[in-house]
Amino acid sequence: MFLLIMARMPVALSMLVVGSAGYVYFVGLSSFLNFLNATPYYLFANYTLSVIPLFVLMGAFAERSGLARDLFALCSILVGRMRGGLGISVIGACSIFGAICGSSLATTATFSRAALPEMKRLRYEPAFGSAIIAVGGVVDLLIPPSIILVIYAIIAEQNIAKLFQAALVPGIFAVVLYCLVIRIVASRNPGLAPIHEKADGETRLSGSLLSVWPALLVILVVLGGIYSGIFTATEAAGVGAVLMLLAGLMQRRLRWSDFAYSLVQTATTSAMIFAVLLGAEVFNAFLALTQMPEEAAELIGGLSISPYAVMAALMVFYILLGGVMDELAMMLLTIPVVFPIINTLDFGIPKDEVGIWFGILVLTVVGIGLIAPPIGLGVLIVTSIARDVSIAQVYRRILPFVAADFIRLAVLTAFPSVTLFLVRAFS
Repeated sequence: MFLLIMARMPVALSMLVVGSAGYVYFVGLSSFLNFLNATPYYLFANYTLSVIPLFVLMGAFAERSGLARDLFALCSILVGRMRGGLGISVIGACSIFGAICGSSLATTATFSRAALPEMKRLRYEPAFGSAIIAVGGVVDLLIPPSIILVIYAIIAEQNIAKLFQAALVPGIFAVVLYCLVIRIVASRNPGLAPIHEKADGETRLSGSLLSVWPALLVILVVLGGIYSGIFTATEAAGVGAVLMLLAGLMQRRLRWSDFAYSLVQTATTSAMIFAVLLGAEVFNAFLALTQMPEEAAELIGGLSISPYAVMAALMVFYILLGGVMDELAMMLLTIPVVFPIINTLDFGIPKDEVGIWFGILVLTVVGIGLIAPPIGLGVLIVTSIARDVSIAQVYRRILPFVAADFIRLAVLTAFPSVTLFLVRAFS
């Protein structure tokens, strides 16, 4: 399967081909055809999966409404006058936009277009500005509602609302660490991030608040509804999509062409995700026939080593894997094998909390993989749009952020209560 992926075959097709061949090898063609006769329908007719296209649609409406540009302008007015303030405003705007969009790569691409030209105009070093945008896109992996977190919940059979609760504190922690890195780096090397003044700050602030308040209200309704138990995650996604559409129409920012484009973009993105889900379903059925997940769990459980040592080894494995695979494929391929192993270990916390804690740790290392060498899809997206900066230059500027990520990962691993604080508070 890895050879097929390296040969540029789509990940979904690679999993489908290998999984199909393995399934036929073990139980025969007729059994495999019977499996295909029912599995795709029951997979795609799953009510829980409807949350994915709804959150994608909400993000598409937000993007076509020009929300990213307005959020960046608002955050720039609020903190732009301090050293590194424009970079901090990018992180803040990415966090808010990520709470609406739900896709890290979409957030990275959007802000590469919305923020990078302004950062260059204000004499930010191109590589430093590109690095900030790349890490800003990673933040929304943990800022609810995160699509990849929903997919983890489906695969690992975890409660989506509890995962959203658990993700909020680590997500804010990531934002704070990234802002500290920007301040420290900008203070040590002022040429990377010059200070800029805005004479008409108060006027522009009122105008920016007027532009973004409907979107902020949508976020409040969606997350507030999920956390308070008024909405399920799927209902909140539907409400958020409708409210975001109404906000765009009220502000006269969504034309018919934007509405049509949003529907097409949602269909395309959802089809890609569902194709990968189908490939993973077939591949995981093949893995189940091999009994490899169960045997791996028994093997690890029989070793006389600390559960935290096993967790640390798994985090290193995910970091290495994240350097060569995208987050969706990595999640779908590994969780069915790794999660049974985690369930056999005793971390001193209830079993139902282990799955939630592990999910947040996995998303943290997935984020590191999105910005770390040798691939770093977030960096590739920024450099493909920036064009005047090399990947090597961006990687050089991104290393302090990666160091902050390792600090965050160590804290979340050593202290599960940081992740589980809100889950326990709302239970």
